[in-house]
Amino acid sequence: MKAGSRGQVTVRVDAPADRVYALVSDVTRMGEWSPETTRCVWLDGATGPEPGARFKGTNARGFIRWSTKPKVVAADAGREFAFVTGHLGHDMTKWTYTFAPAGSGDATDVTESWELLRDMPLSITWAERYLMRVQDRPADLERAMRETLERIKAVAER
Repeated sequence: MKAGSRGQVTVRVDAPADRVYALVSDVTRMGEWSPETTRCVWLDGATGPEPGARFKGTNARGFIRWSTKPKVVAADAGREFAFVTGHLGHDMTKWTYTFAPAGSGDATDVTESWELLRDMPLSITWAERYLMRVQDRPADLERAMRETLERIKAVAER
């Protein structure tokens, strides 16, 4: 994938934006939502979402395991939560969640999106295709984002 590649998914949640934001921005719960991320922990004394805070994300796909150390770049309660993941010291992918009022009442449209900030290294592209058996990574990411948001929706609407 080339720099500038992106994807997004929006799901309507029948809950206030602040409630949904609290679930999304508590990265320690990401293992409950994501089909690929198994665990996240805050790093360097961080205890919650704020710009500059870092966390370690542990991921799995089949027998492949990897981790990332994202940095929070936006933490605006009820409006936006975003972080960047890196590779070899460079920001690689920006992940953003936005929250917008929807319809009447307390419904919220939650959008999860990603944007590739640099060209994906061939080693990662090769691993995705041949080790993880993913032929269309953008479509695969959108499927996973929808699953993540649907899981968050189920908890937020309880």
